Amino acid sequence: MNLTAEQIQQNWVKIMGFIEDHISSPRKEKLIEFYEKYSERLMLMPAAHKKEYHNAFPGGYVEHVNRVITCSLHLHDLWATMGADVSTYTKEELVFSALNHDLGKMGDEENESYIPQTDNWRREKLGEDYMFNTKVPFASVPDRGLFLLQSHGIQYTFNEMITIQTHDGLYDEANKKYLMTYMPEQKPRTALPFIVHQADFMAARIEFEREWLPKLQGNVDTQKKSFTLGNNKSAPLTSAAKSKALGSIKSEGLKNMLDNL
Repeated sequence: MNLTAEQIQQNWVKIMGFIEDHISSPRKEKLIEFYEKYSERLMLMPAAHKKEYHNAFPGGYVEHVNRVITCSLHLHDLWATMGADVSTYTKEELVFSALNHDLGKMGDEENESYIPQTDNWRREKLGEDYMFNTKVPFASVPDRGLFLLQSHGIQYTFNEMITIQTHDGLYDEANKKYLMTYMPEQKPRTALPFIVHQADFMAARIEFEREWLPKLQGNVDTQKKSFTLGNNKSAPLTSAAKSKALGSIKSEGLKNMLDNL
């Protein structure tokens, strides 16, 4: 999928609007300064390096983050309706966490994480339009995102730190210490990490359905048209061919199946 220049610009206006509407001063001004400083990079970033992953195209990152924020706000209302104690976090913490959950994907202050793939084979055979920039020292996406925030003087709460840290849920082994404990005193004291994780999962699934389900369904339809067992357009087996095939089969069940073709 490709976004137009107009769509990329509209998505950028939307993400900056979330900051303006939901983040309080003085943190709002610091976030706006940070996002504007790296606007050109963030605006055109993919959300992943490989086509099979979600939103792996220019502008895909911001579109994904906008969707995660929107899903988070809706899920907040749903959790509240179903009886969750949403007083354990603020709406600002919700939006801040969703906004910055994947911030570490931008790389460091000098270098992008994702750069155009130079290996034609990997691009054509593996769908890797991008590759990881080896100039960027390794860090997990949550760790790098939190480092970028603090290095630019943007403070975050304990709730926001844990939520950004665990937004991948149990898909990340490192999160087991927070999410797989059976001791009540060691469980998260708020539903916020679960809400943002569900929002991220929902957004990625929606993006998968939009990008890949039509293609997969098209492949299935093509296969059905080209091959339907016992009811296809190919010529039936001749008596000679059937006899030859039956002679090489020992299973009576398979013989009966072939004999009926």
